[in-house]
Amino acid sequence: MGKQNSGKRIVKVIGACQHYYLLRPMPSDSLPVVELKEDPDPELDPKERDLNETELRALLGAHFDAHFMAVSAPEENELDASRLRPPGPMPRDIRTLDFELPGWKKPSKKMRRRLQLWLWSYTFCPVVYAWQDLGSRFWPRYVKVGSCASKRSCSVPEGMVCRPAKSVYFTILRWRCVPRKAGVLRCMWIHVRYPVISECKCSCPT
Repeated sequence: MGKQNSGKRIVKVIGACQHYYLLRPMPSDSLPVVELKEDPDPELDPKERDLNETELRALLGAHFDAHFMAVSAPEENELDASRLRPPGPMPRDIRTLDFELPGWKKPSKKMRRRLQLWLWSYTFCPVVYAWQDLGSRFWPRYVKVGSCASKRSCSVPEGMVCRPAKSVYFTILRWRCVPRKAGVLRCMWIHVRYPVISECKCSCPT
């Protein structure tokens, strides 16, 4: 921990103290996650000397998650297809459907199984992950964020859509500048909790 004087900026690197989380408004439980809005003033950006990867990795410590964070731009911004298919056992309410309708021939066991798989896949709401550039005021600046597929209805009959249901938090660093007297800015890296959608569910639109 130390200080550097540079013009009208006082730079201080802060360790992981709980009260520093409050310097950035905590995300609420309401979803979807609200997009960040930053002051465009370049004076509030970290300088090259403030972006020492070795120091920042040490500051972030065990919070660094290589699966969801990247220091440099990932080569491909591809979707995470690992969760595009329904995981785990089939839900009981779908597994017990027999698809028997008045006036219709009872479907065979094989056909019933196909219909159950189709309905399960149709109503499943995966979390689609993609890399997002948070800008130079965050470190790591690239975070894998989740979204819910919403191109079509997820219900039969149509009407319901895939909506965010849960989120998880990852701890990253944010460059924070606070104005002082005589136009001096006090800037530091602080720990913040960044929300990422972790689960989507088929539900009624608002």
